[in-house]
Amino acid sequence: MKQVRMFLLLSCTLLSMITYSNDKVVYGKDNRLDLFEVTNPLYAELTRSTLAMIGPNNIKLENNQYKISGALLGPQMKLCPGEKFEKQITAANCSAFLVTPNHIVTAGHCVKNLSDCNRYKWVFDFNIEDQNTTTHIVPASSVYGCKAVVAQVLDNSNMDDYAFIELDRTVTDRLPLTVRTEGAIAVKDPLVVIGHPTGLPVKIADGAKVRSIKNPKYFVSNLDTFGGNSGSAVFNAETGVVEGILVRGETDYQYLSARKCYTPNYCSENGCRGEDVTRITNIKKLMEMLN
Repeated sequence: MKQVRMFLLLSCTLLSMITYSNDKVVYGKDNRLDLFEVTNPLYAELTRSTLAMIGPNNIKLENNQYKISGALLGPQMKLCPGEKFEKQITAANCSAFLVTPNHIVTAGHCVKNLSDCNRYKWVFDFNIEDQNTTTHIVPASSVYGCKAVVAQVLDNSNMDDYAFIELDRTVTDRLPLTVRTEGAIAVKDPLVVIGHPTGLPVKIADGAKVRSIKNPKYFVSNLDTFGGNSGSAVFNAETGVVEGILVRGETDYQYLSARKCYTPNYCSENGCRGEDVTRITNIKKLMEMLN
């Protein structure tokens, strides 16, 4: 699978995407797919409950619809020609997912307080429905704001990292995801992640597994993720149950001096540091609501 990171480039060229610093990468084969490429109906249904965190410069209200815009991935990230998704736009800063009709979860480093949260729109349906998609317009009903940050943790000592947010209104046109409320995931359990790598329209990446469960606050995986995937739901690939929140990982991109461009950082399935996933059971207020 694969993961891509480029903190310095993001700092210089994506100033609005401040949350990209918690990078990710690709392990083995790059398993990221657009929605129209997905054949598993479970994954397609889970995608409906995934949100993009989009700043005001990249989303505008026009005739009761929101138009999403952004720079193309290739030139924005100075990618080498021919890289995957190079002609798609980058608009999202982080990812999130629906856990009750009124609440979403994301990474703690994506949102630190209500003022921070209110800077962004939380958007369902930012995706590629067919290979000819070139514009991104979503109904106003798919776009939400923040009412409250119920809980937020970003702890450098134990590496806990999550935010639990109340939306400005109830979501009625899709179901909350099912999350683990007891027990724990096991090594080698199969995983899939759904979110917005490098701010792209939603991507689904499976073919991953749990590599380590030693830390009580997070587990380590070999998911193919990038900056922008922070806050993505990480699911058991067989059951569709949310196991955790993608929060950090290996360096995303590497610079090829001979070509003077960047390419995703590829690791073997068991190589590099792995991708860290905050355990969903860490969110005590969510557990109290669900139990």
